[in-house]
Amino acid sequence: MTTGFINSNIRDRQKTYLIVAVKLLIAAGILFYLITYIDYRDIVNALSGANVYLIAAAFSLTFLNIYLQFLKWKLTCNSVMSEKNNGKILTSIFYGLSAGAITPVRIGEYFGRAIAFKNKPLLQVTAATLIDKFFLLIIVTSLGSVASLVFIYMYYDVSLYIVLSLFIIVFTLFYMVALIIQSEKFWDNVFFARLRNSNHLRKFLNHLGSLRNLDRKYAGKMTVISLLFYFCFIVQYALLVAAFSHNSDYLSYLWAGNLIIFVKTAIPQISLGELGIREGASVFFLTSFDELPSVAFNASIFLFVINIMLPALVGLFLLIRKNDD
Repeated sequence: MTTGFINSNIRDRQKTYLIVAVKLLIAAGILFYLITYIDYRDIVNALSGANVYLIAAAFSLTFLNIYLQFLKWKLTCNSVMSEKNNGKILTSIFYGLSAGAITPVRIGEYFGRAIAFKNKPLLQVTAATLIDKFFLLIIVTSLGSVASLVFIYMYYDVSLYIVLSLFIIVFTLFYMVALIIQSEKFWDNVFFARLRNSNHLRKFLNHLGSLRNLDRKYAGKMTVISLLFYFCFIVQYALLVAAFSHNSDYLSYLWAGNLIIFVKTAIPQISLGELGIREGASVFFLTSFDELPSVAFNASIFLFVINIMLPALVGLFLLIRKNDD
């Protein structure tokens, strides 16, 4: 039995390493294609001539970005897990960012956040993480859908009636979700009531009784903070594009940032840290706005470095220090 258990652990570990290796290989392949497509000399020239002050401004917003993530997670931890320790809450965010950066579909973020809460059931932390991400997902989906429909109409020969029909569908779905979120106790609304009546899900949902604390006030705060976090992210992207392009068409850059986040969310995360997907989308949309591919590539890479790689390294450092204690 012991030997079988050890062999199973070895196979699971090998499978994890294989998945990470495949994702890394995909990311490297996409990036190599983009670099050869753009011409690395243009990338280097854009880097050497970049506006350092705008890059510094984008980097400084990373601290606001993390703070807004902390506020969201703190609000959810307080409501769902009755967790008040700000140190644990902040540390769990970095653990999650570090684990999520190297796992398929960022699934590691759920387990990474749970490391800081040894006294909390994994199911409860996972549910809290899902709820924390739910509000941002709704914002990305709704704003990204509208931005995409406008982009399709303006840059492709698509009938206005088709675009309006799709817009009405998106608006209706978003309105239905808004009604659920804004109900007095959205855990007790018709949608969740039907889930609780399901024979397959009843036992699972009964373990999440703390979700009854989620009310309209919680939903309102989460929506506002998620919106601020979302706009902070696309402002960072706009500043980086301006830094490498030496242009100031910020409305187009914000629009492009909106489209990139939507595409990145819609496409399965098949590469490590979404590398390549984000850069490809950036090149596609910004060249439609008459910017150089090298500008789009550099802006996206820097966005990855300041918002994913650096926080993930902080999380890795904290994990290593934790294991050494």
